Amino acid sequence: MTNENVCILLPTLNEEATVGQVIRDFRSEGFDNILVIDGNSKDRTREIAEAEGARVIVQTGKGKGQAIKQAFDLIEEDYVVMADGDGTNLAKDVHAVLGPVLEGKADHVMGNRLVDYEKGAFTRLNLLGNKLINKMFGMAYGVWLNDILTGYRAFNKKAIKSFELKKLGFEVESEITIESVKKDLRIEEVPTTYLARHSEGATKLNPLKDGMRIGSTIYKMARLHNPMFYFGLIGGAFIMAGLFTGTYVVVEWFHGVTRIPMTILTTLLIIAGFQMFVFGMLSDLMVTLHRENMRFLRKISEEKNE
Repeated sequence: MTNENVCILLPTLNEEATVGQVIRDFRSEGFDNILVIDGNSKDRTREIAEAEGARVIVQTGKGKGQAIKQAFDLIEEDYVVMADGDGTNLAKDVHAVLGPVLEGKADHVMGNRLVDYEKGAFTRLNLLGNKLINKMFGMAYGVWLNDILTGYRAFNKKAIKSFELKKLGFEVESEITIESVKKDLRIEEVPTTYLARHSEGATKLNPLKDGMRIGSTIYKMARLHNPMFYFGLIGGAFIMAGLFTGTYVVVEWFHGVTRIPMTILTTLLIIAGFQMFVFGMLSDLMVTLHRENMRFLRKISEEKNE
């Protein structure tokens, strides 16, 4: 197989300072099939990319998620490597990222940036947020990965055509990882180097706002994969609130004051909490049965295709 059957996908937005060098670096590694999907940059990103020989497409909507979805719909190559256009990924790492997919060991490979990163590549808030999100993902989906927000990934055609992406922003990386788990795709992580951003390139990520959106995406999508996690958190919150109000009621009772409305509220909160746990258990049973049926159907479909 030649590298012509591999598409290098670079989502960009105002990356004139780096996109040219990124394209040259991938070319030097033997990859000439480069697709730049640009989010209506206001600078010379598209002109530079075209001058370097990349195929350039302007996305029809807004947001990184929409750009990646549009690109996946267009790509027909058997293998795709997705990297950032801001120069933070090393092109020479492409062989490590792509290798397990080419060898048939994985459907989706993720480059782990947290193993080797340049000073200044992450702020302390970024590192803390990454670690919390990775832990939350592991608890919600039962798959413990080190860097679910990485932008350096490789896929086979089966993977990209199976994704049902709906998120428009930076939540797309977590959504792709969740989709891979839901579709029983084989996932591997490989160490990659992560560089600090170019001095002329401003980050588009808002750590707090986008971090909240990513966490919300992980939690909401867990509803259909791990209902016990989803309803368990709600139930736990209700029970903790009930224990808090209940403690107040007991303390007041010892002082000779009876708080009937608070007593009723405490009872309702604790009952609601336990009901959420029951909902979670029943939903978890239903999802498990559905998952097993889907695995069986996919297995039959794959056997027929063979």
